[in-house]
Amino acid sequence: MTALPPLRDATDADSEPLAALIAATFAEYPNCLFDWSEFPELRRPASHYAERGGRLWVADGTEGRIVGSIAVVPVPDQNAVELFKVYADPSQRGGGLAQALFARTLAFAEAGGYGEMMLWSDSRFARGHRFYEKLGFVRWPGERYLADISSSWEYHFRKPLAPATP
Repeated sequence: MTALPPLRDATDADSEPLAALIAATFAEYPNCLFDWSEFPELRRPASHYAERGGRLWVADGTEGRIVGSIAVVPVPDQNAVELFKVYADPSQRGGGLAQALFARTLAFAEAGGYGEMMLWSDSRFARGHRFYEKLGFVRWPGERYLADISSSWEYHFRKPLAPATP
């Protein structure tokens, strides 16, 4: 069994390698394009999530690459957290990296006493949808249109969290 790459809190210096991971993921899908102008949060990724009360974690690959990421932000008016930037390099898929990254967000949500997790995912990312469902997320009815360069439609997923036991 291969060891997982090291996980750590992201820094703002992770901007370029994180963008490279996202762009490479988008390139796996037809008409899914990466344009920096649509991702202003990537200029200061750690600060962006910290300023919203959340966190961003990354997995380090070789030669300064990032091979995985996940972010979480509280949605207080819903007693929930929302996940963002859920990406894994193809070389890391199926080996437990995504579960390890997800465990970070779950610990964050449980420590904050949140009752639910949610995320939006591009309708083209079927592999990711299967992963979310395996984790207990349920796809909610409806879709949203982003009007971005890729003409993206997204599905909404939610996962109830078990109440904390005293």
